[in-house]
Amino acid sequence: MQSRDNQQTTPAGVTNPSEPLYRNGTQGGTPAAATRRLALVVEYDGSKYMGFQLQAGQPTIQGEIERGLAKFTGEPARIRGASRTDSGSHALGQVIDFPTHSAHPVDIFPRALNHYLPNDIEVQAAWEVPPEFHSRRDAVSRTYRYHVLNRPWPSPLRRRTHYWVRNELQVSEMATAAQSLVGDHDFRWFALSLPPGKSSIRRVYRWEVWRDGDTVIIECEANGFMRHQIRRANGLLLEVGKGRLPKSTVKDAIEGTLPNRVECPQAPAHGLCLMKVTYRDSSRPAAEASQSSTPVMGGTSPRR
Repeated sequence: MQSRDNQQTTPAGVTNPSEPLYRNGTQGGTPAAATRRLALVVEYDGSKYMGFQLQAGQPTIQGEIERGLAKFTGEPARIRGASRTDSGSHALGQVIDFPTHSAHPVDIFPRALNHYLPNDIEVQAAWEVPPEFHSRRDAVSRTYRYHVLNRPWPSPLRRRTHYWVRNELQVSEMATAAQSLVGDHDFRWFALSLPPGKSSIRRVYRWEVWRDGDTVIIECEANGFMRHQIRRANGLLLEVGKGRLPKSTVKDAIEGTLPNRVECPQAPAHGLCLMKVTYRDSSRPAAEASQSSTPVMGGTSPRR
């Protein structure tokens, strides 16, 4: 995960990268009031990282972005992400926000920050947003895709972005079962762990399954997801697609009527990708999956 800051001393177009945030010049000092808040749309291959969120002594997406921001702006950085993607999963349209005292033009940030980031993390766009903007709390929905390579042999080129299933999946059965996930439901059964006092109710707008050539795509959109909820739900859908469980299993899981002998499998993380974060204000950052030119992610929803 070597950064690109050895290519040149200062990114092209940046004349003064050093702008301290703290009045007394130390990290322990009193922070100066941030003059503005910026939001970035970030794409990344999460294969080498232990997820988005900071973890002591572990490589994370948040850690790499914060290091890059500190190098570019000369001030310590702490970012917020719209979604805390799992270890090994990816993003096409992650949205982050952070306060900054930097006077650099907004349109300089993607090019300059990419100069300092590893090659598997790229800033695609930048916006100046209101001071009260919160990339996670202000999001009205998040859209994820899960990619399954469904053919007799694996793919060396897609091994990090697609989960390989050898035998043909019954996609129509999976699509029917997935409709039980749509609506306002208690997803407690699908949660890996639920902190005390936290609600397990989520509003799912859609959960679709379709085939695109040798790839089966599972796409879901909701106001929020619990930890590993998507991977556990998709794991159950895959068991339905393999013919190992009836399609009613998903509905029974939602209603809490599954027998104890049924264990929830978890689809591997590398097939999962955060495609888009949607905000109520259309001027705020959002990344459209349909605009991506990355062929490895592939597929178009039949609804679009």
